[in-house]
Amino acid sequence: MKSLFIAAYRATLCLLLLNMFSYAQETRIPTPDALAAPNALNAKLRKGDWSARWITCPDISGRAYGVYHFRRQFDLATKPKDFTVHVTADNRYRLFVNGQPVGRGPARGDLYNWNFETYDLAPYLRPGTNVVAAVVWNMGEHAPVAQISNQTAFLLQGNDAESTKINSDSKWKVTQNNSYQPCGADMGSILRSYVVVGPGDDVDASRYPWGWEQSGFDDLRWSSAKIMSAPVAFFGYGTDNLWTLTPRNIPMMEESVQRMKTVRRSAGLSSSDHNFLKGSSTYIPASKKVSILIDQGFETTAYPVMKTSGGKESTIKLTYAEALFDSRGEKGNRNDIAGKKLIGLFDVFKPDGGKDRVFSPLWFRTYRYVQLDIETGSSPLVLEDLHGLYTGYPFRQQAAFTSSDTSLTAIWETGWRTARLCAGETYFDCPYYEQLQYEGDTRIQALISLYNAGDDRLMRKAINDFYNSRVPEGLTQGRYPSSRLQVIPPFSLFWVSMLYDYWMHRQDDRFLNTYLDGAARVLDWYAAHVDADKNMLGPMKWWNFTDWNHAFSNGVPDGATDGNSAVITLQYAYTLQQAAELFAGFGRQADAARFSRLAVQLARGTYNHCFDQKRMVMANTPEKKSFSQHAGIMAILSNAIPAKERETVLKAILEDPGLSQATFYYRFYLSRAMILSGRGNDYYAQLAPWRGMLANGLTTFAENPDPTRSDCHAWSASPNYDFLATLCGIMPAGPGFKEVRIEPFPGPLTELRGSMPHPAGTLRVELKRKGAKGLDAVVELPAGISGSFVWNGRSIRLAPGRQELHF
Repeated sequence: MKSLFIAAYRATLCLLLLNMFSYAQETRIPTPDALAAPNALNAKLRKGDWSARWITCPDISGRAYGVYHFRRQFDLATKPKDFTVHVTADNRYRLFVNGQPVGRGPARGDLYNWNFETYDLAPYLRPGTNVVAAVVWNMGEHAPVAQISNQTAFLLQGNDAESTKINSDSKWKVTQNNSYQPCGADMGSILRSYVVVGPGDDVDASRYPWGWEQSGFDDLRWSSAKIMSAPVAFFGYGTDNLWTLTPRNIPMMEESVQRMKTVRRSAGLSSSDHNFLKGSSTYIPASKKVSILIDQGFETTAYPVMKTSGGKESTIKLTYAEALFDSRGEKGNRNDIAGKKLIGLFDVFKPDGGKDRVFSPLWFRTYRYVQLDIETGSSPLVLEDLHGLYTGYPFRQQAAFTSSDTSLTAIWETGWRTARLCAGETYFDCPYYEQLQYEGDTRIQALISLYNAGDDRLMRKAINDFYNSRVPEGLTQGRYPSSRLQVIPPFSLFWVSMLYDYWMHRQDDRFLNTYLDGAARVLDWYAAHVDADKNMLGPMKWWNFTDWNHAFSNGVPDGATDGNSAVITLQYAYTLQQAAELFAGFGRQADAARFSRLAVQLARGTYNHCFDQKRMVMANTPEKKSFSQHAGIMAILSNAIPAKERETVLKAILEDPGLSQATFYYRFYLSRAMILSGRGNDYYAQLAPWRGMLANGLTTFAENPDPTRSDCHAWSASPNYDFLATLCGIMPAGPGFKEVRIEPFPGPLTELRGSMPHPAGTLRVELKRKGAKGLDAVVELPAGISGSFVWNGRSIRLAPGRQELHF
């Protein structure tokens, strides 16, 4: 039995590894020159034969806060054509060659899937003396919740005989950088919110080893690196692993210079003396207090980069915020600053009097507003420059949308900015407060990525991340990677929905097949909680979050904890229907039939016990004491509502004032229910909340209606999916997007143009209304792709290429 188990385990590992390599090797988006393709990994390394050693700094507490510098100096007779190395660290690193920045990493994962990056260093090398250097940091107890960690460590493995000469070992030199201290670790209590992105950096420049990354730096006083006893274990190998290595499967993050826009408020400094925003000098006299409020003009994610000269004994505090707060703690219009103050995450830099000192935090910051609070000592300070280095997942928007209502352009552009700021090495729920990847958010984000960028790599990483998060009960964790356990059972259902979405939009059976058993375990967990008397879900443990609806205590609908929640029972039925299609598509007919039967059983049971025939709405529980849009939405999506009643029920969902309302997040599912009920043309009228956010000065879309915590939450960027999927009506008609169904719901719009990336090319739609019911349409499908166009109940077949249609 044991041998059978081991054989099965090895087979599963091999399949996972094969899938990882298959999608890691795709490079649809150009990456920095230094990042080599993952297939550069040589055969010995793929088999687990790594000769480098994990190294660390001697005489430190490996799990405590600390910043460290590693260096390896070596000579080359000639400039090599190739010099490929594989690099990783715990928590994180930034790599330099001869003073030039090469890359940051590792991509966030977990100890079972510890990512490494592969770089070709040849472009940075030269004949003679060279140095490869890395700053490595461990945030210790202050680390972001998204950061899983074991202990401080660094690893560099050469890929061939030449590059292995600089493998990480005791020949490397190391020192601890004691200029760093964590700051702002209590921001959660200050902002009265959940803040888990890690601390700020408090840097004393007088203790900083300036020039440490340059080849001419004197490191004689540095220690020899300490070799760790931990094995260097590649995925599928090792018996005593601290980290199990796997190749990075997403591109490097984009980095581009982003100048800050304007100074909105200044105290202690002439209003005309703000040259530093343009990269020119601003002089601040000795013994001076200065406060400068900078408005980027829009929210962003960036590494602030500040250069100073002089200013010994000065202190510069940089504080970052999405918005300012008034005396009541409210944000109001985000453009307004009068009578408001800035409260937020911050860094501190203390110049040492040296020339051209550059400060940039170890991790990026999220901000629209930046405030500099400067106090100079006995020496004047010259502020040479301050700008941002924008960073994020390197999505490139391939989609386009225009319409007869030009105001939709602002929603389209703001939605895309929101989606981009919420995508890094994982999808983020929000970039300012958490930077955590939740299934509920990620499902919507992934569809936005597919429709706008055509890039599915971050979606695949997310699917795999959640698969790796599973707890023994079979559920996924509600967010992952995460160093703290949080289980949200409804989010496990959305992970199954993500598999269905991927199946419908991509032909990638080998990848998906890996996750079907995990999906079945999720569905079986729910099946074990079915109340057979009512054919609804009974009591459930963990956090059954559904939406930040004010009527749902802590986001949990009535009945979720003590039993018979219509909302979650119907979400389960909805997911079972998707799973039935998915499993049937993979030949697992018995599972598909079981899921279909249970979906019908639950939908019927919930309808019989919870549907109010008089009001034509679905109650939250059989007691029918509370009602929500959510219950009705899921009733329609799960087909619990008979087809002849759908439109009436949808009308009640939109108009009954006694229903607790869906927030921005759950309106994504409201849109799906509107389409299924034949009310897709009402979508346009549902954009009022997004117009309201823009009128209130937001430059990204918020988590919730005001008062809201986060001003940037990707689940609220759903219009960037719906403008194409609903207004233009572009949807896959079958698995792999091999067939297209175009059924537009333009509402009052008289003209629409939309284009989006498709696995086979670009798909374009142009629509022009003719009177109340007429329509002229131009559709262009990629080669090899066919489908149908539906308008007012009439369907016309579509062929590859360009075609004109008239209704």
